[in-house]
Amino acid sequence: MGRRLENDANEGALAEWLFGAGRGTRNMVFCTFGTGFGSGLVLDERLYSGANDNAGEIGHVRLADEGPAGYGKRGSVEGFCSGGGIAQLAHAYAVERLQRGERVGFCRSLAEAGSVTAREVGEAAEKGDAAARELLAAVGRRLGQALAILVDVLNPERIVLGSIFARQHAFIWPECERVLREEALAPALAVCRVVPAELGERIGDLAALAVAMEAGREERTTP
Repeated sequence: MGRRLENDANEGALAEWLFGAGRGTRNMVFCTFGTGFGSGLVLDERLYSGANDNAGEIGHVRLADEGPAGYGKRGSVEGFCSGGGIAQLAHAYAVERLQRGERVGFCRSLAEAGSVTAREVGEAAEKGDAAARELLAAVGRRLGQALAILVDVLNPERIVLGSIFARQHAFIWPECERVLREEALAPALAVCRVVPAELGERIGDLAALAVAMEAGREERTTP
């Protein structure tokens, strides 16, 4: 019998593959980029979960010896590329700049630095705040490193990124693309498009439908 429960990254991958930005692909990676950072893998038109459902945990990969913590690991992909990670980066950015007497659009005082959210950083960037845009560019560089790993290892046709990437694409993508072109294997990158997720707030309902459809397909094709 096909599986009827999946984690959020796998559900999102199926939904975007069937109904969203991954339509028409055979090999696609969907990355969550919200509270955490993980990925769901559709390989050869099948959801790939690994030996014990742990495939796709790119968020646990360490990119630097130091940095914000995610997945219980400092310097991890999730530490740099998640809502919680951006909040940690924002705290460090705000403290450094406020102590130098500089203006920070997403934080007015040192007392507020510990409560800044990723949403506030994004809103400040949209209003032209230089510190917020610099921070999101730094996130983009780390994201480029992470996506280069996915491109080199999995050789997908498309990588779909949700939530924060979709909302702050203009500020994250330029540096992400630059690093991706430097780091990834050129032939693999040449056949891969990196795009924002399309389903937005509908993804939860469509993910439930996608999981049910995939379970039914497995039942029909399993001997």
